[in-house]
Order: sequence, then C-alpha cells, then structure tokens
Amino acid sequence: MSIALRIKSAMESSSWIRRMFEEGGELKARLGADQVFDFTLGNPDLEPPRRFKEELVAAAQDPRPGLHGYMPNAGSPETRQALAAHLGRVHQLEFRADDLILTCGAAGALNVIFKAILDPGDEVIVFAPYFVEYLAYADNHGGVARVAETTANFQLDLKRLAAVLSPRTRAVMINSPNNPSGQVYEAAALLDLGQLLGRHAAACGRPVYLVADEPYRRIVYDGLEVPSVFAAYPDTLLATSFSKDLSIPGERLGYVAVSPRTAGRLELAGGLVLANRILGFVNAPALIQRVVAPLTEVWVDIAPYARRREIFCRVLEQAGYEFFRPKGAFYLFPKAPGGDDLAFVALLKEENILAVPGRGFGRPGHFRLAFCAPETVIEKAAPGFARARERAG
Repeated sequence: MSIALRIKSAMESSSWIRRMFEEGGELKARLGADQVFDFTLGNPDLEPPRRFKEELVAAAQDPRPGLHGYMPNAGSPETRQALAAHLGRVHQLEFRADDLILTCGAAGALNVIFKAILDPGDEVIVFAPYFVEYLAYADNHGGVARVAETTANFQLDLKRLAAVLSPRTRAVMINSPNNPSGQVYEAAALLDLGQLLGRHAAACGRPVYLVADEPYRRIVYDGLEVPSVFAAYPDTLLATSFSKDLSIPGERLGYVAVSPRTAGRLELAGGLVLANRILGFVNAPALIQRVVAPLTEVWVDIAPYARRREIFCRVLEQAGYEFFRPKGAFYLFPKAPGGDDLAFVALLKEENILAVPGRGFGRPGHFRLAFCAPETVIEKAAPGFARARERAG
C-alpha cells in the first residue's frame, strides 16, 4: 500500500463538500455551466473591499528591503498590535500583541491550537452540525473527537454536552455563526456553557479550553450582534480568518487570540507560536499580514448575501421546505424531504441542483445550500427545487 491506512480511510470518507463540488464540475462540463445550479462550496464570491486592493498595491510597491523574508513565527508585531487593539474594542478586554498568533487561515489556527494543547487521547467535543473537517483536525494531533448534539433549531444543548464530558476532555469547540446552520449562539447559553466548563475543569484539576471558530462573525443579518465568547469563559481561544469578511480565502490568513483572562497565558501563547513553526507553517503569508494591518475595521458589504438569503428563503418556502432562517454566515440547512439526505440530494442532482448531504456535517436528514452564488442562479433553480420536493413526497 502506497499511503498510510489513516489517510486511505480518510480518503474513502472524504469531505462531502468537495465530492459534490467535483461531481458538479463534471455536470457543468457535460451540460454547460449555465444549466447547473451549484450551491456546494462556501467560497465567497464577492470582491474584496477597495481598501484591500489599495493596501495590496501599496504593500507590493514598498521598496524597503527584506519585506519578503522569514518573519517572527507569531507574525508581524505591527499587525498583531493592530488586531489586539481591535479585539480590545470588540470584547472590552485588554489584549496584547503577544496574545495573538497569525496563522495560515482559520484551519491553520485550529491545527495550531490542537497541536499546542492536546496530549494523545485527549478529547475534543464538537457540536453537531459542525464543519466537516473539525474531526480530522483533532485527529491530526492525537486527539479524539466527541460529538454533542444541538437543539432542533441548532442552539447549544448543555445537557447533551454534560453527558459527553469526561476526565479526558481538553477542549469544547463552537462555531458561531455556524457552518452549516447559520445559527448564532445566544449570550445566555454561552455564559451557561462557561459555567459548566469551569465546574468540569475544577473537578478534573486541569484546564478545559473553549475553542471558538469565528470566521463568519461579521456576516450576520437583521442587525444582530454576535456575543463575545471571551466574556463567557476565561480559558477561551479564538480562531478566525480574513477569508470571509474580506473575501480573500485564497490568501490564507487568520489568527489565534488567547484570552487575557486565561491562566498560563504566556506559556500557552509560547506553545502556539512553537506549534505554528513545527507544523511547517513557519509564519503566515508576510505580504498579506502587512496588507490587513490597517483594515481591522474594514469588511465586505454583506448586502448581496442578505438579498440572496431573502430570495433563497422565499424559494424554499414556496416549495414547502422546512428550514431554519439563518442568522449569519451564507448557508441554509433545510430538512431533507423524506428524511434521507443522500436520496434527496440525488433527486436535486437530477434537477441539476448541487447540494451537500447533512451527514457530512454530523446531522443526517438535512442538506446544506451555500448562497455564494448570483441571485439569478438561485431564482433559476426554483422550479427544480419545487419538482424535487414534490417527487420526494
């Protein structure tokens, strides 16, 4: 065998998102792109803000020597200081530059966190539905992923979490605004979560970290504000990126922020920096670090996403689907008519509509639709959604 057994197993159960995206590519090649309605991939299709492009040009033209060499493993001190000031304003805490580590996207941030905090066999609890690669990220570093279900409307269910907690629990991971559901966890639920984790950590005699993945924090609707995870619990680690709010996922820039209230703050930050290096990241992309330093209060205009949400909700309502109206991110996660998400996604495919089955996110019986697509594509797909719903019974 040419590859490791673990990788072979992972390939056989690989991401449903990529699998459906690749099948969509084959369908487009056969029928023409304008005849296929692809809602599989959460790839932001809005252009970055004008300020980003201006700063990118300025950074590329900067004549100072040495700007493209290796840099500190934690990232540019100037960028980290700018982000620390931004987080201080948002969360009403005093962050320092040393509390931040710039990473290769939020995925890099999560892997850095797990490398730094997990011993072999330590458990990471994730709430379903979850982003498909969370389980693999824990496994990458010797961790064991455990799953706690959320409520029917995708809010935190702390009774189910309590049933999964164990002496080996090292981290509980949340994602709000959530991919795939679009749910935003309530402030009161986060405070209750923090109290539960505090009691469990005290009983076990070691820290249990709250790891918050927040790349969609700025993509929320109806005037909603995302509650602060740092206010909920002292031992909190935030992972995020600029991929969604600046619409630059291909530039691979994110960061980890350590709560100023975390015990062992300096040692933890040092471990994160070392993990960033020895995982092979070395440092996050230097050019983009310089670009984003003055852009901490700049993000894309989400009005197009809001309009698409309205159109998509209307299409699904008129066709008789059951779904939660997303409060954030750019996904819908309806129930699969008939209950079998694989079978229903296959019905949609017969209508040239591409969706992702919910079992890939730990919630069978649902399917995900990403509205990173033009309004005309959503509208043209409406008859196909209606026909598939009728055929499912």
